[in-house]
Amino acid sequence: MIRPRLASTRLVIPIVAASAWLTAGVLIALPQAAAWCAVGFGSALSVLVVARALHARGAQSRGERADRGTRRALIVSAFWRTFVLLLAAGAAMATATAVHHEARALPSGGHLPVQLSGALEVTTARPDRVDGLFRPVEAPTTVLPVRVFTQPPAGTAPGAVLAVSSASAREAEPGDRAVILLRARSLEMLLAPPPLLGAAEQLREGFRDLAQELPGDGGGLLPGLAIGDTTAVSERLDRAMKDSSLSHLTAVSGANCAIVTGLLVALGTALGWSRAWRVIAALTALLGFVVLVTPEPSVLRAAVMATIVLVSLTTGRPQRGVPVLTCSVSALLLHDPWLSRDYAFALSVAATAGLLLLSVPIGRFFSRCMPERLAAVIAIPTAAQLACQPILILLEPSIPLYGVPANLLAGPAAPVATVLGSLACVLLPALPWLAGALAWVAWLPSAWIAAVAHVSAALPLARLSWPEGWVGAALLALLTGLVLAAALSHRRKRELAMTAIIVLAATAGATAVADSIRAMGRPSDWHIALCDVGQGDAAVVRDGHQVLLVDTGASPELLSDCLHWLGVTRLDVLVLTHFDHDHSGGADAVLARSDLVIASDPEDDADAQLLEAFRASGAAVELVRAGRSGTLGSHEWRVLWPSGNGPSKGNDGSVVISITPLPGCTNGCLSSLWLGDLGQDAQVMLSASARLGRFDVVKVSHHGSADQHPPLYRAIRARLGLIGVGADNGYGHPAPAVLRLLEESDGAIARTDVDGMVLIAPRADGVHVWRERSGGEDPGSKGEAASRGDGADD
Repeated sequence: MIRPRLASTRLVIPIVAASAWLTAGVLIALPQAAAWCAVGFGSALSVLVVARALHARGAQSRGERADRGTRRALIVSAFWRTFVLLLAAGAAMATATAVHHEARALPSGGHLPVQLSGALEVTTARPDRVDGLFRPVEAPTTVLPVRVFTQPPAGTAPGAVLAVSSASAREAEPGDRAVILLRARSLEMLLAPPPLLGAAEQLREGFRDLAQELPGDGGGLLPGLAIGDTTAVSERLDRAMKDSSLSHLTAVSGANCAIVTGLLVALGTALGWSRAWRVIAALTALLGFVVLVTPEPSVLRAAVMATIVLVSLTTGRPQRGVPVLTCSVSALLLHDPWLSRDYAFALSVAATAGLLLLSVPIGRFFSRCMPERLAAVIAIPTAAQLACQPILILLEPSIPLYGVPANLLAGPAAPVATVLGSLACVLLPALPWLAGALAWVAWLPSAWIAAVAHVSAALPLARLSWPEGWVGAALLALLTGLVLAAALSHRRKRELAMTAIIVLAATAGATAVADSIRAMGRPSDWHIALCDVGQGDAAVVRDGHQVLLVDTGASPELLSDCLHWLGVTRLDVLVLTHFDHDHSGGADAVLARSDLVIASDPEDDADAQLLEAFRASGAAVELVRAGRSGTLGSHEWRVLWPSGNGPSKGNDGSVVISITPLPGCTNGCLSSLWLGDLGQDAQVMLSASARLGRFDVVKVSHHGSADQHPPLYRAIRARLGLIGVGADNGYGHPAPAVLRLLEESDGAIARTDVDGMVLIAPRADGVHVWRERSGGEDPGSKGEAASRGDGADD
């Protein structure tokens, strides 16, 4: 009678952890409900415990015999234990979330100033933004988690303190890790990071520079494999890694921590160290590794699990994987409930759970038709992919068909690149010649992984289209469960297999039919194409054989793919609204095929060199001001901004153009307004300096940020608002207030993070919109017809 009890305990622990996760995921978006839920769960738990105690005492007083060994008693006991643990987990998580919400409360009764200044202690630094704990000057006793959008100063690393002055502020969404989103023109270093964190940043920077000297994609990928730094990975390689299900190799997690700790334990064993000293050495190396790669969610999960396992080794009682995983997850969620909505954390946990629970039974299944060792090798990537794929569907609604073979080919190379790359990084300051040699050796497996990714992604039917969102995730989870049950169970195999085939055929067939219908509905007479270039802007306007491109996005590869798909080989006009990387970084794709380039004033030598490169390629280059105009077929384009009395650089110096039909236009007659990244203040000045009429289409400024001037959008009352934005961009783009503003102005919305590429074609009653992912629609019924030919007048 002991086995059922143990089995129920092993089942209860993951269920309790999952319920705690769900509680955190819901309550972080409901600040007011967290405290009430904590009280409710706690009260229910108290009532349940008291009722159980009274029931036991009543039974004892009545002289009833305790039937502890019967099956009924075991079931009742398991039920009570499970229910108590669920309530306890819910109460603990609700309490932790309520405490975090209280600590994150805005100062001054929740009123957010328009401008904020203060000191920012950095927790995460990226090339274009900084996350950290902010202490406002207005409320120096308040510490708030914030996200600041600007390029950090050189030497910024976790632990550094930066000065923020007069940054425009807005409140983040309740489920966001940050409380406030700030946009600052610049940041200044107040305090350098602590020596250990500063040294780690110098190591990372030196290793990035070393890897850049290595050729091809292997050099760009090596820092990602070794220390999780993917800043040098190109957009094309990143896409190929995702399409071939290899992107997990650049996410530092359990495998990397296991390699580090395993090497130290093996070294200690070879040197004859005691068990305690081996554990201490491994923990020290693990701490250094976490500091080096920065404590990302997947790193934290792996490090906590490794710590539990190492500490348990000192007692001579190794722990089982599932309890260690659930204990680690629960502890991290209590410490930071916002991890419950972090995709990297969820994928890390799912992959680990898949390896712990599925790899052995899947290996046994494969061993029926192949050698046992080969079956075990294939089972590992299969288990991880099966566990992660329902979550990945939420990010990319398709299934990589060659994921398992790609992992089999690339997987053995990853540990070699990780170990040698990490050694090169650590040895670089003391022995640069040896570090360089190790980096060149590590480049070989890194280049191999990149090659596998490119080849796998280029194969026919590399990805199977699948329904997007939670419906697609649920369908895939159901299909995964049916396949596993059919393969591993001993009963009703045929029925389960047939059900899985039916679910797969019905879902894939319906998705393929929907994709075909969308492709058939793609308008051949499109006038505007909004390219999906991630977090950035790139849009093509076509009239007959003449083509105008507004911005290039950040990636030459993605822009080239878009232009190739559209059949565009030459540009009559290229508009570089400003020189931010997400607007001009893809310029290499059109460097030799642009006739006229109009741009705002360059901000530094790199911007001037880019314009000079266009001149060298034969293009005419003009730095424009309001009033410059030209024709595009039967349309006129006109520069509305910058004016003579406004800013001419940066976001507020963005080139703003209108494109309006000329009198007598009969082909693709749509009016459009392109706002670049103009902020609210500049939009106010634009509204005052240019008479803005009605437009069919408006390119929403700055990827839909909250820094907008609502009267401008109400004045133009566009039928369609275009937003070039990347999925899960971390900036809060597009802001919900902007989406509401567009809807209130009777306009439809098209955004690349949801819709993919967008094509707009003229129709007699308005505009027709074709969306790559969600099909076409005609928002022409929304509002009255936009005016023709009078979109703007200088």
